[in-house]
Amino acid sequence: MSEKEENKKKSCHCDETCNYHSDKDKHHHDDHHCKHDEHYKKDHHDKKDYYKLKDKVKELEHEKEQLEEKIKYHQAELINYRKRKDEEVSNLLKYANQDLILEVIPVIDNFERAIKLDDNNLNDELSKFLDGFKMMYVHLLDILKRFGVEEIECIDQEFDPELEEALMLDEDTTKPDNVVLEVLLKGYKLKDRVIRPAAVKVNKRNEKGEDKHE
Repeated sequence: MSEKEENKKKSCHCDETCNYHSDKDKHHHDDHHCKHDEHYKKDHHDKKDYYKLKDKVKELEHEKEQLEEKIKYHQAELINYRKRKDEEVSNLLKYANQDLILEVIPVIDNFERAIKLDDNNLNDELSKFLDGFKMMYVHLLDILKRFGVEEIECIDQEFDPELEEALMLDEDTTKPDNVVLEVLLKGYKLKDRVIRPAAVKVNKRNEKGEDKHE
């Protein structure tokens, strides 16, 4: 490589069309820099800015994605919170009368105890007196029924600890094991919720005793 070409390579970043080292164009250059070299510097600077902007765009896009994920997460949390609150409000409305009904149920128990005193003699004073009780009792049951209260039916059914409470055990070889023989205190449900379990007597057969009896 000639000295002239080497000097051109060091001083100028343009292509072969540059006449930086030709005697004819020397007067167009200051401080040994050609006009093409200035364009090169500008272009180089622009490229650096471009890559910086590109990196910044990537960074902002990443931040945007993170923010979008956070927004989705909080939106999901808000939806779940609303569902929980709606369920709570729904349950409050559904079982709003539970406390009042629990106060009324012992009154029903007392009516039933009084009615059991009737000896079925419709002509005596007690039967006439209890006749009014029976009317009030039926009316009360009617009101409770309208509010979604129902008695737990369990006689001759298999004992269910979610519906009943076993207070006594007995043995009846004519009935299957673990069935309810007697209701000692009635149980009630408010819609689908047990508000008072039934107190019951449960059958527990002694298989050895049964074999001996047979």
